[in-house]
Amino acid sequence: MKTLEDRIRAAGNPATMLLNAQTGRYQFPVPPEFTNWIEEQQAWRQAAALMDQSFHMTDLYVRGPDALKLVSDLAVNSFANFGRNKAKQIVCCNYDGYVIGDAIIFGLEDDEFNIVGRPVLPNWIQYHAETGGYNVTIERDERKLDNPDKPRKTYRYEVQGPNALKILEKVNEGGPLTTKFFNMGEITIAGCKARTLSHGMGGAQGLELWGPFEDGARVKAALLEAGKEFGLKQVGARAYSSAAAESGWVPSPLPAIYTGDKMKPYREWLAANSFEGVSSLGGSLSSERIEDYYLTPWDLDYGRVVKFDHDFVGRAALEKMANGPHRRKVTLVWERDDILKVFGGMMEDGDPPKYMEMPSAYYATHPYDRVQAGGKDIGISISPVFSSNERAWISLAILPEEFATPETVVDVIWGEPNGGTGKPNVERHRQVFVGATVHPWPIHEASRKFYRSQT
Repeated sequence: MKTLEDRIRAAGNPATMLLNAQTGRYQFPVPPEFTNWIEEQQAWRQAAALMDQSFHMTDLYVRGPDALKLVSDLAVNSFANFGRNKAKQIVCCNYDGYVIGDAIIFGLEDDEFNIVGRPVLPNWIQYHAETGGYNVTIERDERKLDNPDKPRKTYRYEVQGPNALKILEKVNEGGPLTTKFFNMGEITIAGCKARTLSHGMGGAQGLELWGPFEDGARVKAALLEAGKEFGLKQVGARAYSSAAAESGWVPSPLPAIYTGDKMKPYREWLAANSFEGVSSLGGSLSSERIEDYYLTPWDLDYGRVVKFDHDFVGRAALEKMANGPHRRKVTLVWERDDILKVFGGMMEDGDPPKYMEMPSAYYATHPYDRVQAGGKDIGISISPVFSSNERAWISLAILPEEFATPETVVDVIWGEPNGGTGKPNVERHRQVFVGATVHPWPIHEASRKFYRSQT
């Protein structure tokens, strides 16, 4: 079997390999739209939205006496008192303190956990489960893209928005719903029992719920019927792809695995056609030094969850980083007139600006655009999207402290250098500068107050 290490060696440089990868942006295998993406976006702010997450994430089940020790040894955050009916974000770093990825981990039992997210963390955790001498067993339930013919083990839905709990209370045939932030509970819908996780977007509480896949159609039908009077809309792939930028979550940090002697055994374990082997880099940040794409926990606002109450991979490096300086995550609101020039440029002679697909303009698995101030590079912009809720183009950005103050004006360089890379979804184009203004994250004030009061 060819490995990721083999693939990097053949390419000569991991950055070159990823910048010219043939894979586009991350796929959400549900219909693009159920009604239209504008109203579907607005539903999670104004009424209620049903998001089908049953197909685009990998589930890794870890069971056994050492399940807790395994995740604790890898996570920067603490797992003291973690167990059944607890859930949290799990963040893992490499030996040098740079982020490999994050996911949500669900405590199904005290010795059984489910890690849900892009394949990055399931891969990292499985590697250690298999090679680290832990007394655990693992089971993978692959995302649909990686195993299209195999039925999923569970369905997974989110009901979000100001009317979400009204709908869930209407369909609930069991006991009281668990609505304490990031606590797990149970619900019964149309005779089908499911487990729930309480969290929210759009400034209101909602629930994520999952159960046996064969119950999924029946549960969804009941939710849609109950939701008619509350304005419930199903969210298609187009609107869903823009949700992360509004909520302030960076879904696509490049996993910091492509360099380092200590990471080499892992690269030799990963297959050449693994997620990490075929993912693409895109945007105006075009560096042959792959480390320029690595991020620290503080870059992503995960510094607040780093806990030195346990030993874990990367602890020594993070202890040295802890006192800073650190960059900060912010929201950028892109300048309206500059956006209009981008679209207007597509009707002019010569190479046009890079096309901005709506609502999500990123076109690679890991989108990284350069941010400048005074003509000098100062940071990166990630995941540009159009928010019909804000009536603006926005992105998330990682900037030095002195540039992270609200109302600071910066420039985003939009488009790839030299007319574009070899990715098939990148047309020949020219780079342009788009002005942008710094705002807090999440961009929506009610969401910001809800998230920050609960995390």
